[in-house]
Amino acid sequence: HAFIRHTPGPAGEHRLRLAVKDFIDVRGMVTSAGSRYLAKNNPPARRDAACLALARERGVRIVGKTNANEFGVTASGINPHFGTPRSPLSTKRKLITGGSSSGSAVAVATGMADVAFGTDTGGSVRIPAAFCGVYGLKTTYGLVSLKGVFPMSPKHLDTVGPLAKDVPHLVEGMSLLQRDFPERYREAQVKKPTARSIRVGRLYVDGTDPAIDRAVDEALKARGFKVVKLDDKFKKLWEDAQRDGSVIAVSDAWLNDDKYRYKRGVGSITKTSILLGEVEYRLNYQGALARREAWRRALRQVFRRVDLIAMPTMKQLPPRLPSFGGSGVFEVRVFSLQNTVAFNYSGTPAIAIPIPVEGKDVSVTSLQFAGPRLSEAELLNAARLISSKRR
Repeated sequence: HAFIRHTPGPAGEHRLRLAVKDFIDVRGMVTSAGSRYLAKNNPPARRDAACLALARERGVRIVGKTNANEFGVTASGINPHFGTPRSPLSTKRKLITGGSSSGSAVAVATGMADVAFGTDTGGSVRIPAAFCGVYGLKTTYGLVSLKGVFPMSPKHLDTVGPLAKDVPHLVEGMSLLQRDFPERYREAQVKKPTARSIRVGRLYVDGTDPAIDRAVDEALKARGFKVVKLDDKFKKLWEDAQRDGSVIAVSDAWLNDDKYRYKRGVGSITKTSILLGEVEYRLNYQGALARREAWRRALRQVFRRVDLIAMPTMKQLPPRLPSFGGSGVFEVRVFSLQNTVAFNYSGTPAIAIPIPVEGKDVSVTSLQFAGPRLSEAELLNAARLISSKRR
């Protein structure tokens, strides 16, 4: 169930294969945003989304539109309309993929695409990347055009970013979104050729599985990064940003998607999530927007002392897929596991990187690096170093 529409092309073709989340317009295909209602009622897109311009220019093969949570308002990867993808991290247990860019993560994890595009409003690229054992990059807000992308929070949080199974393919994906990215990436490698030249601020998050914290610490130590523990004052600011970012995400989903709340065929959990957004909008939205600049200032101060911030992408390993098909309570639980939305709130980039974890029946977890605005090349360079052989 990785794809809503799969067009793999002829066997033996050697062009780069790109999967596109079905929030992004592809000329001649219906954009469903994971919704059966939109699949039936939307006309085919008349033109590509702006973010596909370089892919078309370079002759990349688009192999299909990938599955996602309906309208992106939940984070489990469960889709009652088009089927629910499963995480490839376990063959013994049925694990969720995370979302909402679930199909994009599964497509690259299983080799059905070389690169996939997803959208990230509160973690929708990084959450499934973490739960599927692949790389996922949330880009700086405003770097990639949102023209032709289904809106959730286009004025505040929405971004488009690549997912891939390895760093070289993630670089290729980013190069399809930013024309001069290869040059920026080469410059980042020259400037910081080893992990020893990168200073990392380590943030410890309450509620994290100790095995995941150990895995993150071991990965940083093994590669030789200079690690500085971030203090409780910054931790409190980050926790506040997590809450405020979540308020904006669900409130903007209500502002943009409330017109679907009474449509027949839209899922009940989706409708409930949209209704929650109305409540948050009326109670907390303006306050959350007002506090955003203070969070950005706090990050700028930290990035004067360190190059990047490191923490787990998710507090826990992927939960089991519910046998009953999910619920609002389950969706709240899944979203509570993310450490991602604070960086949507600030508009700064962040990357999910698979790393090994010991003592678990799932052998892979995810490290998240966050950087200053427009530091995508530096994040990819750090991912390269984390993924290299131990020193």
